Amino acid sequence: MAIFLILAPYGAFSLLMLVTSAASSVFVASAICLATVAIDVLRGRSVKILAAGSAIVFAAIGLYLALIDPQLGTLGVKLSVDIGIFVISLGSLLVRRPFTLQYALEAVPAETAAMPGFLTANYVITGAWTVAALLMAAGNLVLLYVPGLPLWSSLAVAFAARNSAIYFTKWYPEYLQIKYGTPVRALPDAS
Repeated sequence: MAIFLILAPYGAFSLLMLVTSAASSVFVASAICLATVAIDVLRGRSVKILAAGSAIVFAAIGLYLALIDPQLGTLGVKLSVDIGIFVISLGSLLVRRPFTLQYALEAVPAETAAMPGFLTANYVITGAWTVAALLMAAGNLVLLYVPGLPLWSSLAVAFAARNSAIYFTKWYPEYLQIKYGTPVRALPDAS
């Protein structure tokens, strides 16, 4: 369930970009991010870096579209979103608070969170998401500057990068558990 809430704004954004304006798409995605923040607050959980940061990124892009450049193309909007996600993810690593850690701390027992490899596992998993965001941005950037490439090439890169990060998020803690015999989950319900 948690992985669905985490990815819901991005899925809604991608789907809406196919059927409505870019501004509508980013504002709806921002609203979904804010809804996930509200759900966390109502459940007594912490406000997540990724959800709050994504709400800001989507809203900022929407305001840019509404107030400055309504003609920004679909690829420009997608590239802006990917860069925003990359900055959030990399920023969480640079401030030594990987964004996956917040989800993990709420999903595992305190004794698991206290294990030495727990923090490292979250750095590795956040790193995988950072690389995925970078690959998605690169796919859109290449498509923007090499207009002869088919649109599906960027979609294939985004699909492969996102699904690889999801798979890695599920696989890596299981690998560590087998290797060290200790439960180390990074995200709840990452299936």
